[in-house]
Amino acid sequence: LSNVISSQFDLHEKYGGIVPELASRKHIESINYIIDQALAESEVSFRDLTVIAVTNRPGLIGALLIGLSAAKAIAFCHNLPLIGINHIEGHVYANFMQHDELTFPHICLTVSGGHTLLLKVNKGWTYQILGSTIDDAAGEAYDKVAQYLGLGFPGGRIIDDMASKGNDKAIDFPRPLIDRDDYNFSF
Repeated sequence: LSNVISSQFDLHEKYGGIVPELASRKHIESINYIIDQALAESEVSFRDLTVIAVTNRPGLIGALLIGLSAAKAIAFCHNLPLIGINHIEGHVYANFMQHDELTFPHICLTVSGGHTLLLKVNKGWTYQILGSTIDDAAGEAYDKVAQYLGLGFPGGRIIDDMASKGNDKAIDFPRPLIDRDDYNFSF
């Protein structure tokens, strides 16, 4: 219905990564505006809603608490049920918004800033974790490399752009987990 984004990249760029306390403060400053914009963009009012869903894990605790507080207040004021949502599951199930032909079971690779997961998604909205990162998530690795090279924050888009123009045969990178019998990642 809507996709309103409030980016904090400019705020965190000078620190080379996300500063949790600053992220929380920025959430406080912007959450009411974002909620108002989302309702306006979708042409929906609180009276049209039947439930309030809010991310309750995983994530930065301060930012999660801001979202939870706002959602609880809205649910209370409008006498609506409140449900907590795992934000990684949100990434997984958002695929069905664009691809209703997905069949079960299927494999889903979910890569977001602080998480890298390979999942087997089953019928009944259940999933099995086949692999995850054993150190940094892919997004964290991108940011660290970009910071080391002085490329700015966030690093993903910058490094992807540079890589698309590079020679993929120039360096023969080692594959450190090739002899393992799992599907975990190491960045």
